[in-house]
Amino acid sequence: MGDAISSTLLDWYDKHARALPWRSPPGEALPDDDAWPYRVWLSEVMLQQTTVAAVKPYFEKFTRIWPSVKDLATAPEHEVMAAWAGLGYYSRARNLVKCAREVARRGGFPKTEAELRELPGLGTYTAAAIAAIAFDSRAVVVDANVERVVSRLFNITDPLPASRKAIKEKAATVTPEDRSGDFAQAMMDLGSSICTSKSPRCLLCPLQVNCEGLRAGEPERLPVKPPKKAKPERKGTAYWIERDEHVWLVTREGTGMLGGMRALPDDGWSAREDGSGKPPIAADWQDAGTVRHTFTHAHLALTVKYGRTVSVPDGKGDWWPVSEIEAAGLPTLFAKAARTVLSRG
Repeated sequence: MGDAISSTLLDWYDKHARALPWRSPPGEALPDDDAWPYRVWLSEVMLQQTTVAAVKPYFEKFTRIWPSVKDLATAPEHEVMAAWAGLGYYSRARNLVKCAREVARRGGFPKTEAELRELPGLGTYTAAAIAAIAFDSRAVVVDANVERVVSRLFNITDPLPASRKAIKEKAATVTPEDRSGDFAQAMMDLGSSICTSKSPRCLLCPLQVNCEGLRAGEPERLPVKPPKKAKPERKGTAYWIERDEHVWLVTREGTGMLGGMRALPDDGWSAREDGSGKPPIAADWQDAGTVRHTFTHAHLALTVKYGRTVSVPDGKGDWWPVSEIEAAGLPTLFAKAARTVLSRG
Protein backbone atom coordinates (compact mmCIF):
# COMPACT_ATOMS: atom_id res chain seq x y z
CA MET A 1 0.00 0.00 0.00
CA GLY A 2 2.81 2.41 0.89
CA ASP A 3 4.48 2.13 -2.51
CA ALA A 4 1.17 2.64 -4.30
CA ILE A 5 0.40 5.76 -2.26
CA SER A 6 3.83 7.33 -2.76
CA SER A 7 3.84 6.53 -6.49
CA THR A 8 0.34 7.98 -6.98
CA LEU A 9 1.17 11.11 -5.03
CA LEU A 10 4.45 11.70 -6.86
CA ASP A 11 2.67 11.35 -10.21
CA TRP A 12 0.19 13.98 -9.03
CA TYR A 13 3.00 16.23 -7.81
CA ASP A 14 4.81 16.03 -11.15
CA LYS A 15 1.75 17.65 -12.74
CA HIS A 16 0.53 19.98 -9.99
CA ALA A 17 3.56 21.09 -7.95
CA ARG A 18 3.52 24.71 -6.87
CA ALA A 19 6.27 26.84 -8.42
CA LEU A 20 8.03 28.41 -5.44
CA PRO A 21 11.26 30.43 -5.42
CA TRP A 22 12.99 28.00 -3.04
CA ARG A 23 12.02 24.83 -4.91
CA SER A 24 13.66 22.65 -7.52
CA PRO A 25 11.16 21.45 -10.18
CA PRO A 26 9.85 17.93 -9.44
CA GLY A 27 11.87 15.05 -10.76
CA GLU A 28 14.92 17.15 -11.64
CA ALA A 29 18.41 16.59 -10.26
CA LEU A 30 19.08 18.79 -7.25
CA PRO A 31 21.39 21.79 -7.81
CA ASP A 32 24.98 20.93 -6.92
CA ASP A 33 26.00 24.13 -5.19
CA ASP A 34 26.23 25.59 -1.70
CA ALA A 35 23.36 28.01 -2.33
CA TRP A 36 20.80 25.21 -2.64
CA PRO A 37 20.77 23.92 0.99
CA TYR A 38 20.94 27.54 2.16
CA ARG A 39 17.77 28.42 0.25
CA VAL A 40 15.97 25.30 1.49
CA TRP A 41 16.97 25.98 5.09
CA LEU A 42 16.04 29.66 4.89
CA SER A 43 12.61 28.91 3.42
CA GLU A 44 11.85 26.22 5.98
CA VAL A 45 12.72 28.50 8.90
CA MET A 46 10.62 31.30 7.44
CA LEU A 47 7.65 29.03 6.73
CA GLN A 48 7.27 27.91 10.34
CA GLN A 49 3.84 29.12 11.51
CA THR A 50 3.65 31.46 8.52
CA THR A 51 1.99 31.31 5.10
CA VAL A 52 3.72 30.89 1.74
CA ALA A 53 2.26 34.21 0.57
CA ALA A 54 3.77 36.03 3.55
CA VAL A 55 7.16 34.37 3.16
CA LYS A 56 7.79 34.99 -0.55
CA PRO A 57 8.78 38.69 -0.33
CA TYR A 58 10.93 38.05 2.76
CA PHE A 59 12.71 35.14 1.09
CA GLU A 60 13.42 37.23 -1.99
CA LYS A 61 14.69 40.12 0.17
CA PHE A 62 16.97 37.92 2.27
CA THR A 63 18.48 36.08 -0.69
CA ARG A 64 19.07 39.40 -2.45
CA ILE A 65 20.82 41.00 0.55
CA TRP A 66 22.53 37.82 1.78
CA PRO A 67 22.82 35.41 -1.19
CA SER A 68 24.77 32.76 0.76
CA VAL A 69 24.91 31.38 4.28
CA LYS A 70 28.39 32.93 4.62
CA ASP A 71 26.94 36.36 3.82
CA LEU A 72 24.22 35.90 6.43
CA ALA A 73 26.75 34.64 8.98
CA THR A 74 28.69 37.92 8.77
CA ALA A 75 25.61 40.16 8.91
CA PRO A 76 25.06 42.27 12.04
CA GLU A 77 22.21 40.74 14.03
CA HIS A 78 20.28 44.02 14.22
CA GLU A 79 20.21 44.23 10.41
CA VAL A 80 18.82 40.70 10.13
CA MET A 81 16.21 41.45 12.80
CA ALA A 82 15.17 44.60 10.96
CA ALA A 83 14.84 42.70 7.67
CA TRP A 84 12.74 40.07 9.46
CA ALA A 85 10.36 42.66 10.95
CA GLY A 86 6.73 41.83 10.23
CA LEU A 87 7.29 38.11 9.72
CA GLY A 88 6.68 37.33 13.40
CA TYR A 89 8.05 34.76 15.86
CA TYR A 90 11.27 36.74 16.21
CA SER A 91 13.19 34.04 18.04
CA ARG A 92 13.44 32.41 14.60
CA ALA A 93 15.44 35.38 13.33
CA ARG A 94 17.83 35.25 16.28
CA ASN A 95 18.35 31.53 15.74
CA LEU A 96 18.77 32.16 12.02
CA VAL A 97 21.88 34.22 12.69
CA LYS A 98 23.24 31.71 15.22
CA CYS A 99 22.66 28.83 12.81
CA ALA A 100 24.26 30.66 9.86
CA ARG A 101 27.37 31.32 11.93
CA GLU A 102 27.60 27.69 13.00
CA VAL A 103 27.14 26.45 9.42
CA ALA A 104 29.85 28.85 8.22
CA ARG A 105 32.15 27.63 11.00
CA ARG A 106 31.58 24.04 9.84
CA GLY A 107 32.21 24.95 6.22
CA GLY A 108 28.70 24.10 5.03
CA PHE A 109 25.45 22.39 5.92
CA PRO A 110 25.66 18.84 7.27
CA LYS A 111 23.73 16.37 5.13
CA THR A 112 22.25 13.97 7.66
CA GLU A 113 19.13 14.51 9.72
CA ALA A 114 20.98 13.76 12.96
CA GLU A 115 23.73 16.31 12.24
CA LEU A 116 21.22 18.92 11.16
CA ARG A 117 19.48 18.55 14.52
CA GLU A 118 22.70 19.78 16.16
CA LEU A 119 22.37 23.21 14.54
CA PRO A 120 20.81 26.08 16.55
CA GLY A 121 17.06 26.43 16.07
CA LEU A 122 16.55 23.24 14.02
CA GLY A 123 13.93 20.94 15.48
CA THR A 124 12.73 17.54 14.34
CA TYR A 125 10.60 18.82 11.46
CA THR A 126 13.10 21.34 10.06
CA ALA A 127 16.02 18.90 10.16
CA ALA A 128 13.98 16.22 8.40
CA ALA A 129 12.74 18.69 5.78
CA ILE A 130 16.24 19.95 4.95
CA ALA A 131 17.66 16.41 4.81
CA ALA A 132 14.92 15.33 2.41
CA ILE A 133 14.51 18.43 0.25
CA ALA A 134 18.09 19.73 0.11
CA PHE A 135 19.92 16.40 0.02
CA ASP A 136 17.24 13.89 -1.05
CA SER A 137 17.93 11.74 2.00
CA ARG A 138 15.06 9.57 3.13
CA ALA A 139 13.51 11.42 6.04
CA VAL A 140 9.97 11.40 7.40
CA VAL A 141 8.78 15.00 7.18
CA VAL A 142 5.68 15.91 9.19
CA ASP A 143 4.35 19.47 9.32
CA ALA A 144 0.75 20.58 9.97
CA ASN A 145 -0.29 19.80 6.39
CA VAL A 146 1.22 16.32 6.54
CA GLU A 147 -0.38 15.74 9.94
CA ARG A 148 -3.75 16.44 8.42
CA VAL A 149 -3.22 14.29 5.33
CA VAL A 150 -1.91 11.30 7.29
CA SER A 151 -4.61 11.55 9.98
CA ARG A 152 -7.28 11.34 7.29
CA LEU A 153 -5.50 8.80 5.11
CA PHE A 154 -5.25 6.33 8.02
CA ASN A 155 -8.30 7.54 9.98
CA ILE A 156 -6.30 8.34 13.12
CA THR A 157 -8.95 9.42 15.58
CA ASP A 158 -6.89 9.94 18.74
CA PRO A 159 -6.64 13.66 19.52
CA LEU A 160 -3.50 15.73 19.12
CA PRO A 161 -0.89 15.94 20.50
CA ALA A 162 -1.06 12.30 21.68
CA SER A 163 -1.65 11.10 18.10
CA ARG A 164 1.60 12.58 16.75
CA LYS A 165 3.58 9.40 17.38
CA ALA A 166 1.08 7.33 15.38
CA ILE A 167 1.01 9.96 12.63
CA LYS A 168 4.82 9.86 12.34
CA GLU A 169 4.80 6.06 12.23
CA LYS A 170 2.14 5.97 9.49
CA ALA A 171 3.92 8.69 7.53
CA ALA A 172 7.04 6.53 7.61
CA THR A 173 5.17 3.64 5.97
CA VAL A 174 4.41 5.73 2.86
CA THR A 175 7.64 7.75 2.59
CA PRO A 176 9.67 6.33 -0.33
CA GLU A 177 13.40 5.67 -0.44
CA ASP A 178 13.76 7.67 -3.66
CA ARG A 179 12.50 11.23 -4.23
CA SER A 180 11.98 11.71 -0.52
CA GLY A 181 12.15 15.50 -0.89
CA ASP A 182 9.61 15.58 -3.70
CA PHE A 183 7.33 13.32 -1.68
CA ALA A 184 7.52 15.60 1.37
CA GLN A 185 6.64 18.63 -0.75
CA ALA A 186 3.87 16.68 -2.49
CA MET A 187 2.29 15.94 0.89
CA MET A 188 2.54 19.62 1.82
CA ASP A 189 0.98 20.72 -1.47
CA LEU A 190 -1.81 18.19 -1.11
CA GLY A 191 -2.58 19.45 2.38
CA SER A 192 -2.52 23.10 1.38
CA SER A 193 -4.59 22.82 -1.80
CA ILE A 194 -6.88 19.78 -1.53
CA CYS A 195 -6.80 18.13 1.89
CA THR A 196 -7.53 21.46 3.57
CA SER A 197 -8.65 22.05 7.16
CA LYS A 198 -12.13 23.04 6.12
CA SER A 199 -14.14 21.73 3.17
CA PRO A 200 -11.49 19.30 1.81
CA ARG A 201 -11.82 18.72 -1.94
CA CYS A 202 -11.93 14.93 -1.69
CA LEU A 203 -13.25 14.38 -5.22
CA LEU A 204 -10.04 15.91 -6.60
CA CYS A 205 -7.70 14.04 -4.27
CA PRO A 206 -5.34 11.53 -5.94
CA LEU A 207 -5.42 9.44 -2.74
CA GLN A 208 -9.20 9.27 -2.32
CA VAL A 209 -9.36 5.51 -3.03
CA ASN A 210 -6.82 4.91 -0.25
CA CYS A 211 -8.33 7.31 2.30
CA GLU A 212 -9.74 5.51 5.33
CA GLY A 213 -11.00 8.79 6.77
CA LEU A 214 -13.08 9.42 3.66
CA ARG A 215 -14.57 5.94 3.83
CA ALA A 216 -15.40 6.45 7.49
CA GLY A 217 -17.15 9.75 6.68
CA GLU A 218 -16.45 13.31 7.84
CA PRO A 219 -12.70 13.45 7.07
CA GLU A 220 -12.78 17.17 7.84
CA ARG A 221 -13.02 16.38 11.57
CA LEU A 222 -9.50 14.92 11.45
CA PRO A 223 -7.04 15.46 12.97
CA VAL A 224 -8.90 15.74 16.27
CA LYS A 225 -7.65 18.79 18.12
CA PRO A 226 -7.99 19.58 21.83
CA PRO A 227 -10.11 22.59 22.80
CA LYS A 228 -8.25 25.87 22.50
CA LYS A 229 -7.34 27.56 25.74
CA ALA A 230 -8.61 31.10 26.13
CA LYS A 231 -5.81 33.66 25.76
CA PRO A 232 -5.49 36.27 28.48
CA GLU A 233 -6.13 39.92 27.61
CA ARG A 234 -3.20 42.15 28.46
CA LYS A 235 -2.89 45.93 28.53
CA GLY A 236 0.17 48.06 27.96
CA THR A 237 1.33 51.47 26.81
CA ALA A 238 3.88 52.50 24.18
CA TYR A 239 5.42 55.96 24.07
CA TRP A 240 6.24 58.03 21.00
CA ILE A 241 8.94 60.43 22.24
CA GLU A 242 9.74 63.07 19.64
CA ARG A 243 12.46 65.71 19.38
CA ASP A 244 13.46 67.77 16.33
CA GLU A 245 11.50 65.51 13.98
CA HIS A 246 13.19 62.40 15.39
CA VAL A 247 11.60 59.66 17.50
CA TRP A 248 13.33 57.78 20.31
CA LEU A 249 13.65 54.05 19.56
CA VAL A 250 15.03 51.37 21.85
CA THR A 251 16.22 47.81 21.23
CA ARG A 252 14.31 45.26 23.26
CA GLU A 253 16.10 42.69 25.40
CA GLY A 254 17.45 39.77 23.38
CA THR A 255 15.08 37.24 24.95
CA GLY A 256 11.35 37.29 25.45
CA MET A 257 8.60 38.79 23.33
CA LEU A 258 9.97 40.69 20.30
CA GLY A 259 13.44 40.23 21.77
CA GLY A 260 16.26 41.97 19.93
CA MET A 261 13.87 44.11 17.89
CA ARG A 262 13.92 47.88 17.53
CA ALA A 263 10.77 49.33 19.14
CA LEU A 264 9.09 52.24 20.88
CA PRO A 265 9.73 52.36 24.63
CA ASP A 266 6.86 50.91 26.66
CA ASP A 267 5.71 50.28 30.23
CA GLY A 268 6.92 46.69 30.64
CA TRP A 269 3.84 44.74 29.53
CA SER A 270 4.28 41.03 28.80
CA ALA A 271 2.19 37.96 28.06
CA ARG A 272 2.08 37.32 31.82
CA GLU A 273 1.07 40.73 33.12
CA ASP A 274 -0.16 44.20 32.23
CA GLY A 275 2.17 47.14 31.91
CA SER A 276 2.74 49.60 34.75
CA GLY A 277 1.37 52.62 32.90
CA LYS A 278 4.47 54.56 33.96
CA PRO A 279 6.05 56.66 31.15
CA PRO A 280 9.83 56.62 30.68
CA ILE A 281 10.13 60.43 31.01
CA ALA A 282 7.97 63.35 32.08
CA ALA A 283 6.13 64.97 29.17
CA ASP A 284 2.77 66.40 28.18
CA TRP A 285 1.48 63.01 27.05
CA GLN A 286 -1.36 62.87 24.56
CA ASP A 287 -3.38 59.78 23.62
CA ALA A 288 -2.96 58.68 20.00
CA GLY A 289 -5.26 55.67 20.24
CA THR A 290 -5.07 51.95 20.93
CA VAL A 291 -3.75 49.15 18.74
CA ARG A 292 -4.59 45.50 19.23
CA HIS A 293 -2.32 42.57 18.52
CA THR A 294 -2.44 38.83 19.15
CA PHE A 295 0.60 36.86 20.24
CA THR A 296 0.91 33.12 20.73
CA HIS A 297 0.04 33.32 24.42
CA ALA A 298 -1.96 36.54 24.83
CA HIS A 299 -4.03 39.30 23.26
CA LEU A 300 -2.67 42.81 23.79
CA ALA A 301 -4.41 46.17 23.83
CA LEU A 302 -1.59 48.71 23.50
CA THR A 303 -2.39 52.34 24.25
CA VAL A 304 -0.16 54.68 22.28
CA LYS A 305 0.86 58.02 23.76
CA TYR A 306 2.99 60.71 22.21
CA GLY A 307 4.91 63.63 23.65
CA ARG A 308 7.82 65.94 22.88
CA THR A 309 10.99 66.44 24.87
CA VAL A 310 14.27 68.35 24.78
CA SER A 311 16.08 65.81 26.97
CA VAL A 312 17.50 62.36 26.27
CA PRO A 313 15.56 59.47 27.88
CA ASP A 314 17.40 57.13 30.22
CA GLY A 315 18.71 53.86 28.84
CA LYS A 316 20.05 52.82 25.46
CA GLY A 317 18.31 54.11 22.38
CA ASP A 318 18.63 56.13 19.21
CA TRP A 319 16.94 59.13 17.67
CA TRP A 320 15.41 57.98 14.40
CA PRO A 321 14.16 60.36 11.68
CA VAL A 322 10.38 60.37 11.74
CA SER A 323 10.33 60.66 7.96
CA GLU A 324 12.25 57.36 7.70
CA ILE A 325 10.34 55.36 10.33
CA GLU A 326 9.35 52.68 7.83
CA ALA A 327 13.03 51.83 7.39
CA ALA A 328 13.50 51.24 11.11
CA GLY A 329 12.43 47.60 10.88
CA LEU A 330 9.82 47.85 13.62
CA PRO A 331 7.90 44.64 14.36
CA THR A 332 4.24 44.66 13.36
CA LEU A 333 2.94 45.76 16.77
CA PHE A 334 5.12 48.86 16.93
CA ALA A 335 4.68 49.61 13.25
CA LYS A 336 0.95 49.78 13.98
CA ALA A 337 1.65 52.08 16.91
CA ALA A 338 3.79 54.36 14.73
CA ARG A 339 1.08 54.57 12.08
CA THR A 340 -1.44 55.46 14.77
CA VAL A 341 0.65 58.47 15.80
CA LEU A 342 1.50 59.57 12.28
CA SER A 343 -2.11 59.30 11.11
CA ARG A 344 -2.98 62.14 13.49
CA GLY A 345 -0.91 64.49 11.34
